[in-house]
Amino acid sequence: MSFLQQARATVREDLDAAMRRDPAAETRLDVAFNSPGLHAIWSYRLAHRLWDKGAQWRPVARLLSTLTRAVTGVEIHPGARIGRRFFIDHGMGVVIGATAVVGDDVMLYHGVTLGGRSLARGTKRHPTLGDRVTVGTGARILGDIEIGDDVQIGANSVVVKDVPAGAVATGVPAKVRMPQLPGEDPYDALFAEPALFI
Repeated sequence: MSFLQQARATVREDLDAAMRRDPAAETRLDVAFNSPGLHAIWSYRLAHRLWDKGAQWRPVARLLSTLTRAVTGVEIHPGARIGRRFFIDHGMGVVIGATAVVGDDVMLYHGVTLGGRSLARGTKRHPTLGDRVTVGTGARILGDIEIGDDVQIGANSVVVKDVPAGAVATGVPAKVRMPQLPGEDPYDALFAEPALFI
């Protein structure tokens, strides 16, 4: 598959993810033109590709990242590793650090920070999010911690410790709970945790 074909397929996949996750999205064209979160993701993908080409391209990747932040309000370091079908709803104020790793089918709401707690250079300082993680508005996930697959993190929560797969984390500092009912889907647990929507 050529670079152009791969880029087209990725754009289509990102648009489909946005249509699935954004109830206000009416058409792919509407989302393509009016979603700052998608614009930031697409710019990140290009910046990340430049970042991976080597040291001579990194200043260009950082400049693209800075320009994208100015236009969209979303700051994604080009060194971060982000999976497929990633979606940022509304976008404004999202910050993703250089050593963050984000799995597939992850959704962040506005104001989310995937940040570091260490100033040490050359180490992993930012969180790793598994697949199908949802992070509520204003949440802060800080440090080199692991967030398991299918985790739901509540709005304005501050997470500084690992969260196991399938759990719900809410509060400051975040308290972790597993679904209460046998077979309860973590997504359904959202509705039992009002803090996820604040």
